[in-house]
Amino acid sequence: MKKVLLLIGIFCCAIFTGATEVTLYHTSDTHGFFYPKNNLGGAAALEAVLKNGPKKYLLLDGGDFAEGTVETQRSNGLKAVHLMNRLGYDAATVGNHEFAFRDEGFDHIMGVAKFDVLAANLTDKNGTLPKGVKAYKIYKVNGVKVAVIGLANRNPTKKSEKYQFTKPLPALEKALQELAPSRPAAVVVLVHDSLADDRPGSPNYIGDIGRQFGGRVHLVLGGHAHKIFQNEYRGGILFAESGSNFQNVTRVTLQFDDKTGKFLSAKSELIALDIKQTGEDKKIKKYAESIREKDVDEKIGQTAAALGKKSFIPGHMDSAVDNWVADATCRYAKADVCIHNTGGARVGLPKGDISRRDIIDLYPFDNTVVTARVSGDFLEKLVKGGLVPWTRLAFSGLSVSYVKTKKGKIKNVKIWVGTERLQADKEYTLALNSYIAGGGSEGKLFKTLPSAAVQPAGTKTMRQILEDDLKRGLLTPPETGRIREK
Repeated sequence: MKKVLLLIGIFCCAIFTGATEVTLYHTSDTHGFFYPKNNLGGAAALEAVLKNGPKKYLLLDGGDFAEGTVETQRSNGLKAVHLMNRLGYDAATVGNHEFAFRDEGFDHIMGVAKFDVLAANLTDKNGTLPKGVKAYKIYKVNGVKVAVIGLANRNPTKKSEKYQFTKPLPALEKALQELAPSRPAAVVVLVHDSLADDRPGSPNYIGDIGRQFGGRVHLVLGGHAHKIFQNEYRGGILFAESGSNFQNVTRVTLQFDDKTGKFLSAKSELIALDIKQTGEDKKIKKYAESIREKDVDEKIGQTAAALGKKSFIPGHMDSAVDNWVADATCRYAKADVCIHNTGGARVGLPKGDISRRDIIDLYPFDNTVVTARVSGDFLEKLVKGGLVPWTRLAFSGLSVSYVKTKKGKIKNVKIWVGTERLQADKEYTLALNSYIAGGGSEGKLFKTLPSAAVQPAGTKTMRQILEDDLKRGLLTPPETGRIREK
């Protein structure tokens, strides 16, 4: 009798709402973190969430799956793709790290992926989509046509010789026009860029989607900045981002009118992949373990306390782990100031024994260290450019304070080198990793320097430098407060 009443209740609810629901799941910036840490994250936990939800859904990824851990590094990203195939991803877009192994690595990934790779703004030199890449795809879920358009990140970690990246908004417009005759009930934009970059005084094309495509696009799923956004709306469009490293998944529910098929609403929910809550799927866990690299788990050092990626002291915008990377750089290369891009340190370090895997997870890149002679004026521009929209740089030998306005702009910036105020006309020796010095990401300013101004500081990679620094003895987390927002 109770079962009959329950069925009647569900039936009445369906009549009352008059809506069909479609579920989408979204991950981004998974970076090869297949395994949980401290009972949080991992592919097996994601599979457990998927199995406990609706039977029909779309599983989408926002890119940067190919590089980040020893498993991805040693397989040129292929282990990540094989795992995504097993998880049943429907589609992914192209992040900057999908080109970490150059064009050959990217092409190999395209040949192995069983999911759709969507990137409307990625073409070869003739303007043709690469083999294995589509601009968009229409999926049918619960009888509803949902179109997904992909937009690739335009700054690959390794420069592409075969492919080019066109402007995203014209590519989006073209895809929408091509899709129009098929009349999808909802349009999803899957993009490897972040709403965090859209701020007053410095708009970003992600925000422009909300400002220009309301009513034609219904959902934007972003990434790249490793940020979390849920139920953010621009121009009636839902924006969501899911963080990074297989720690969370976003579940989006789209509702459509049963009679007309018209889109009604979209809402998102962040699900933490907490194993104590989600459990782990046995088959995916077994497969993930079968592709684990076995020779990187020996102890190479120890920490006195955890080195986090955030400071919990109000106004301190730097972190212990980023400060350590900057300090280790300074201990290796003699310089007045050492900088480190905070995006280069992917995770923090736990308290206690540290393995080589921990260091690879923290810094998976093969960058070396260089030095550059720069003016105080150059250094000031570099520091100011790294403060917003989030803290992009960490420093050793330099400290800075500033005020952030309600509109997200900065003022009253004060910079010290050691104990002295920065002098615009003075020359300083700066040490940094080769990626930033080469103009990558936060290092665009370095493209203005003559090549002779930048010199190698040695042959060791940053990862080797960090390992050597860790072997000096018990690592105590550096204090924060080198970057202060007042």
